[in-house]
Amino acid sequence: MTLNLHCPACPDCSLPTLLPSPTMPADKPLTPSRRGARPSARPASTPSEHDTESRLLSLHAPVAHDLSEQSAETRIETHIYRTIVDGVLAHRLTPGTKLPEPELCQLFDVGRAVVRRVLERLAHDGIVTLRPNKGAVIAEPTPEETREIFEARRALERALVELAVTNVTDDDLVMLRRQLDAEHAAMHRFDQPSWARLASDFHLRVAALAGNAVLLRYLSELISRCSLIVGLYEPPGYAPCEHDEHAAIVACIAQRDAAGAIARMQSHLEELERRIETTRMRGQKSLASLLGLPEVASPEAAVTSAIPAKRQRRQPT
Repeated sequence: MTLNLHCPACPDCSLPTLLPSPTMPADKPLTPSRRGARPSARPASTPSEHDTESRLLSLHAPVAHDLSEQSAETRIETHIYRTIVDGVLAHRLTPGTKLPEPELCQLFDVGRAVVRRVLERLAHDGIVTLRPNKGAVIAEPTPEETREIFEARRALERALVELAVTNVTDDDLVMLRRQLDAEHAAMHRFDQPSWARLASDFHLRVAALAGNAVLLRYLSELISRCSLIVGLYEPPGYAPCEHDEHAAIVACIAQRDAAGAIARMQSHLEELERRIETTRMRGQKSLASLLGLPEVASPEAAVTSAIPAKRQRRQPT
């Protein structure tokens, strides 16, 4: 596939506008409309919209969906789980990244029992691999697993897109177009973390229109696992291509063209799989930065950093 250096939606798009610029804060996820709402204008923040957004954001909650119904211990487990999943979706946590229990305990100020429960949940969902006597790492799918994951995702999204076309309202189309606008803005800022999150959100938002919570949860797990693969193996610079593909899917949904939307989605996922490479290298960053958390100096690090200074004072002048 030829890499697009512009997007048809913007007449002023050109190579210079897509060159790297200072990273901007990640876009706040846009709020989808409620299923069955009337196609009329309403404020950007209404209780019904927040309900739908909460449903999307709580897909990976370990126990209850509503944080207010969880115990204090379960809330912190949910927070840790979501922080790690968000790191995966934003492509900060790539396959093979180590998740040391002592460091996680320090970063989140919790005991090992809490961290172990979260890691076990992540392992159950295929996001983390637990290695005996070696600790946990972000899962590293094999080529065969990669093929199976994309195969399952194509089959699932085919069904979800067909249902979405059947159920979509005018308000839903407004939400999808706002999603495309946010993607377009992130693309022009060259803000890869925001783009990665928005690209995953697009598929979840389309799937949410299907009105099937079970299928939506299955897709959420597959998207998390696909993000692991894309974060490691897809070369950078394909945001314009993917944005154009998303826009084509929305156009078909707006026309209530189920066959066209399915064909566009299948082609989009096939192109994504074809772009996968196995030669990308992972950078060396701290776990705190990969999780999007402030750095915390450990007692061991403080002792280690003090050793060279002591030795230097002992040297003769």
